[in-house]
Amino acid sequence: MRFLFPSDYFNAKKVDETYSEQVDCFRDIGFETSVISLEALASGSAKIFPQPDSGSKLIYRGWMLTPDDYSLLVNVVVNSSAEVLISRDEYLATHYLPNWYPLIRDLTPETHFFSIDDNLENELSKIGWSSFFIKDYVKSLKTSIGSIIEEPSAIRTVVAEMKKFRGCIEGGICVRKVENFIPDTERRYFVLDGKPFAPLENEEIPEIVEDCAKRINSKFFSVDVVERRDGCKRVVEIGDGQVSDLVGWTSERFATLWADFRQ
Repeated sequence: MRFLFPSDYFNAKKVDETYSEQVDCFRDIGFETSVISLEALASGSAKIFPQPDSGSKLIYRGWMLTPDDYSLLVNVVVNSSAEVLISRDEYLATHYLPNWYPLIRDLTPETHFFSIDDNLENELSKIGWSSFFIKDYVKSLKTSIGSIIEEPSAIRTVVAEMKKFRGCIEGGICVRKVENFIPDTERRYFVLDGKPFAPLENEEIPEIVEDCAKRINSKFFSVDVVERRDGCKRVVEIGDGQVSDLVGWTSERFATLWADFRQ
């Protein structure tokens, strides 16, 4: 098993500095690592360095990729006589909100899905909530007016700003119900091969994370949990584990999950 990281923009044989600590931690416990130039994917010139052994399994660990770019990444791996741990379909199963939402509908805020071509202002008026959390299938707007709006007419500004700051709307529009969450209580967990893990080794796993591990059929994904003011824990995000940041985690702790998985 080998981990595949993005390469440095100027040196295709060197890891992107953002991931250098993770590379060191994986190597310290005996894993092999390689790099790939994400910028070279579209041109078809991307290569893996060092080359993986024939038949080896690769786990991507890096920046979020569009479905097309992930397919290109898989093709490079396959052409190197290796295989990926997470297929394109498995990647999108946890990367795109509409794919995981039906599986845990009762554990996460109510959500409606729309095309960018829909009359969004009219659709929000029909829903009739006092406020709305807006995002695309992957991310929300972290700048400008933010992601929470009260007037349906403000959806036009949010979508325009998402296009401006992110370059595109990925997938479509998700409208989520705003719940009364307690600030600074969000916690990230990882689920690997059906087993949930917390940032601290002896930390208790919330029941809601255990439920996600049972319901979501993915080899590796993240679960973000927050506490509501009534004491109820809620899932605010599911993500593909390969592209999930180590929020609240150390690189050392993250690497140990895989040591257990390998055994």
